[in-house]
Amino acid sequence: MPFVTTSDGTDIFFKDWGAGRPVVLSHGWPLNSDSWEAQQLFLAANGYRAIAHDRRGHGRSTQTWHGNEMDTYADDLAALIEHLDLRDVTLVGFSTGGGEITRYIGRHGTSRVAQAVLVSAVPPLMVRRDDNPHGVPVEVFDGIRAGSAADRSQLYKDLAGGPFFGNNRPGANVSQGIRDAFWLQSMAAGHRNAYESIAAFSATDFRDDLATFDIPTLVIHGDDDQVVPFEVGGKASAALVKGAELIVYPGAPHGITDTHKQQLGDDLLAFLNTHGA
Repeated sequence: MPFVTTSDGTDIFFKDWGAGRPVVLSHGWPLNSDSWEAQQLFLAANGYRAIAHDRRGHGRSTQTWHGNEMDTYADDLAALIEHLDLRDVTLVGFSTGGGEITRYIGRHGTSRVAQAVLVSAVPPLMVRRDDNPHGVPVEVFDGIRAGSAADRSQLYKDLAGGPFFGNNRPGANVSQGIRDAFWLQSMAAGHRNAYESIAAFSATDFRDDLATFDIPTLVIHGDDDQVVPFEVGGKASAALVKGAELIVYPGAPHGITDTHKQQLGDDLLAFLNTHGA
């Protein structure tokens, strides 16, 4: 299996499908690159080189004790991009992966980047603070931490059966297979890695990173996202990135990579084709 080894000896697994202009897909917590398989297959079949990696501590990558924060995630992404010598790349980040690509741009710039897409993404800042009064109360994240420490297997089942895919809404019809895939991928993450990553996605402030975006940027978010509320995530990020395009999926939950596969694939392809087609 293909891996890139980072400067601290961490092995990062990646899948490299198709040929053409490169697209790198960064996954959400506590999943791995398999969560992108529908979009990766779709983009590769439509003339793009679609690459998806497992964040350190997740999936098939090394379960490190250290580095479970955004700066290191971004540097690992840089190691992947440099290893493959990717140019003119489009970065697509879902949820925590949106934080990862945003911090990448903040730390490494856009010399290799042509476009960026934030999907149900955690920037600019999730947790409520004095300077972020409309954020999510820290007690919510403390509850996730407590659930992870007590019984993370059940936590993941509860998330998949409830807010992640909006399965707690009237009329929801998310298959058992989709929920099982969420649980399976989540349990492949290291316990410490997934636990520490809760702070990474909830408490990292990406506002300065977003201010450095100087590339075409697309923001996609469901307005019934119960994990990263639209007003905290997509709406706020789009307001901070000059010229960003915002697409709102009415009534859509957080996990739109599964619940809105076709619509998301079509929107990604249309945006990709606006550059260098």
